Amino acid sequence: MTRRAALAGLAVASMAANRAAAHPPSDHFDGKRFFNPGVAEREKSLGDLWRWMRERQPTPWPDWIENQPWPKPGPVAQTALSVTFIGHACFLIGIGGRWFITDPVYADRASPVPFAGPKRVRAPGLSFDDLPVLDGILVSHNHYDHLDRASLRELNRRFQAPVVTSLGNRALIQASGPQQVTELDWWQSHPLAGVSVTYVPAQHFSARGPFDRNETLWGGFVLQAAGRTLYFCGDSGYCPHFKEIGRRFPGIDLSLLPIGAYEPRWFMRTQHVNPAEAVQAHLDLGSRRSIGMHFGTFAGLTDEGIDDPVIALAAARQAKGLGEQDFGVLAVGQTLVL
Repeated sequence: MTRRAALAGLAVASMAANRAAAHPPSDHFDGKRFFNPGVAEREKSLGDLWRWMRERQPTPWPDWIENQPWPKPGPVAQTALSVTFIGHACFLIGIGGRWFITDPVYADRASPVPFAGPKRVRAPGLSFDDLPVLDGILVSHNHYDHLDRASLRELNRRFQAPVVTSLGNRALIQASGPQQVTELDWWQSHPLAGVSVTYVPAQHFSARGPFDRNETLWGGFVLQAAGRTLYFCGDSGYCPHFKEIGRRFPGIDLSLLPIGAYEPRWFMRTQHVNPAEAVQAHLDLGSRRSIGMHFGTFAGLTDEGIDDPVIALAAARQAKGLGEQDFGVLAVGQTLVL
């Protein structure tokens, strides 16, 4: 792909995002843009981004890491809960005897262009050929490390699975291939193959380009079926939403919580939890068990080292009297069945 074609693709993506349907004003939408209610700190500006780019001193990452081989996930029982870590925020989830994938990004870069931006340092834990027939695709928000058009196009070619996403993302996703797209606002639910999917709040932001900031919503998902409950956070800074999610969904069996992309704190704090905050979120949620995500995949996305999130998570959970069985991580490609 030429640079001109890549930039043209960026323009198309931005225009698709800007064609989001109008939504009624709410406590997180002012009629034009979405916002984080109750956050006093101003949002980071382009000037702040340039300052980070100018001042950053990232810990070097390896160029490439070979994944340890793991058994592929087998059939999931109706009452079982299965998660396979594909990488970053992408999981294969089995619940209620159905299969879902979260935030599928198989691209080499989490970027609008193929020659720059955060670069993948390890292969996805499951290839497209490894995936079972999908019953649904969940897209938490429109950032490039969570919504990849080429991945959606390939998944649609193989499975034609319906997509559930946030307000404002339908046009972009449909332009990428999938036509069965359901948009949800915070706390709205949608039945998908017998599984209840609820879109829940997060503290974050959205953008695909320089001119569409916060024109689409951000959040996470709660999946419920056969007496099991799973929470997928997407991206979030630490906020009261975690306690409210735990209150509305008591007895969460498993939470998938971000633990990476948190440095430098002056820039990342309001949008990405650090490992200590992730542990507190686990407690706020009342989750029986949590698994870390959003780490160790894309170099250049953040300043911390590739292993720092896992090391910091171990220290943070120990400080709260928790063990690895309470809040741990999966290797890329590893499956947990509960």
